[in-house]
This record gives sequence, structure tokens and C-alpha cells, in this order.
Amino acid sequence: MKRLTLFKWFFVFVILLAFTVPSYGFGGCEQDCRNCHSLDKKEAQKLLEQLIPNIKILDVRMAPARGLWEVALETKDKKRGIAYVDFAKENVIVGEILKIKTRTNLTRERFMEINRIDFSQIPLDNALVMGNPDAKRKIVVFDDPD
Repeated sequence: MKRLTLFKWFFVFVILLAFTVPSYGFGGCEQDCRNCHSLDKKEAQKLLEQLIPNIKILDVRMAPARGLWEVALETKDKKRGIAYVDFAKENVIVGEILKIKTRTNLTRERFMEINRIDFSQIPLDNALVMGNPDAKRKIVVFDDPD
């Protein structure tokens, strides 16, 4: 009799345990991924320099696709690009993420953002200025006279 009661309690305990432990087999976590996963610039540098020597990590943030980190980087010859690292930190994806519903290239938007040139940083000391120097819009033309 005692044996049956002990078995009942064990069975109830197992059932309760099964319903209280979160299961990640169906859909994974449905919360902010940064609560469980992290990747900083230093760690991204260590991972990616194995593939691309002498790179500089500009920024690390969540990618527009779940399960990936977006890493903005700069090569030694000052070319900027984007790579994606999975949460397991075992795979690197170099390519574009396309949003199917809107047909937008999310990687291209971010690429344009990290390659945007700050107009105020262009030296205009020896520039030939044409038109109103205080104009709202300005165009800079680079030319090689040789």
C-alpha cells in the first residue's frame, strides 16, 4: 500500500515537473534574445579575425532575422561590410537578408547606413566653390586633373 502511494507521488511530481520546465523544442524563447545570448565587439573580433585578418569591428547588434547577430566591420583597406554570426557562434553568413513581405533588402539599408559619409568631414580648404556656399544642398565632385 505504501509503495503505491509513493509511486503516485512520484508520478505527480514527474507530471508537474514536465509542465513547469520550459520547452525549447517548439519555437524557442519568445522573449528578448539578448536575455539569453550575447556577443560584444571583442568577442566578434576574435571570431571573425580567424576568417578575415586585420579587421576592425564597428558595431554588433541583433540582426533583423532571429538567431543572428549583425556585425558591421571594416577591413584593413577601409572597406566596410556586414557579416552575420549565429547565436551558437559557430557560423558566419556573408550575404543579404531580404524581407519577403515588403521585398526590401535589409542588409542593403544597413550597408548604406554604415558607409554614409559625413559631409562635414570632407576637407574643402582648397575646393573650388560654385554657387551659394550657404545653400541647403551641396554637391561635391572629385576630379583628378592628370
